[in-house]
Amino acid sequence: MATIIIPTPLRKFTENQSKVVTKGDTVQESIHSLTNVFPELKKHVLNDDGSIKQFVRIYLEDEDINVLDKEETKVESNSTISIIPAIAGGAI
Repeated sequence: MATIIIPTPLRKFTENQSKVVTKGDTVQESIHSLTNVFPELKKHVLNDDGSIKQFVRIYLEDEDINVLDKEETKVESNSTISIIPAIAGGAI
């Protein structure tokens, strides 16, 4: 189990919850647990094959999971996972 921090732009898909406790022994299992509870979130975080979208960054505590074991990174009951979606736009 881990707590997933939901960024503000995605909270409309989690009933405005900023944190959700999920089940799973890995980051991937935890993210899948989250998207099973909130299916509208799935298309914003996961590809059709269930992998995490390329432009979505996932952190376990302060570490990008890409420098750990990627989606297979193990989580503990007191772990915190943060979803960081890509933000585009701006003006020159």
